[in-house]
Amino acid sequence: MQFSVGVEYAFHSLFYMVDLPKGKTIGIKQIAELNAISETYLSKVFNKLSKSGVVRSVPGVKGGYELARPSEDITFWDVIEAVEGPSFFFQCAEIRKKNIFVNDPSVFTDKCPCLIKVVIHEAESLFRESLKSKSLRWLYDQVCGDFTEGKKEAITEWIKAL
Repeated sequence: MQFSVGVEYAFHSLFYMVDLPKGKTIGIKQIAELNAISETYLSKVFNKLSKSGVVRSVPGVKGGYELARPSEDITFWDVIEAVEGPSFFFQCAEIRKKNIFVNDPSVFTDKCPCLIKVVIHEAESLFRESLKSKSLRWLYDQVCGDFTEGKKEAITEWIKAL
C-alpha cells in the first residue's frame, strides 16, 4: 500500500494552520513556497480537503484557507481519506468464482465471503482506527515540543506576515 505524495503535502501544509489566529487564513501560494512544493498540485489537494470539510476556503483579498474545525477534531484518517478517497485499499475481484475447480460459483455469496478479503479488510479497519486516534493537534504538539525558541519565533513571525 502506498499513499500519494498529496497525503504528505496535506499534513505538512495543515501543520502550519493548527495555530493560525482566529480570522487569519493562509494561501496556497504561501504554503507551496513554505514547503517548496508544486502550487498546482497543492491546490488540487486543498480542493479535496475543502470538499471533505477539513479546511474551509475564505474568499476575498485576504482570503485563503483555514481549518474547518478544531485541530483536535481532525484525525490523521480524516486527512488521508480526504486526499485518497474513502474506499478500502484492497478491492476483491472475486476471482474465486472463475476458478476452474469451482462447479457452482453462485455458492459464493455474502454468507460465504472471500476469506482473503475478510482478513485484509479487518487489518485495514485496525489501521484506520489507529489513524483516527491521532489528530492534527497531537501532531503539532509532538513536533513543536522539539522546536527551539528561535524556530518557534520564526514561525510566529512568518504567520504574522501572511
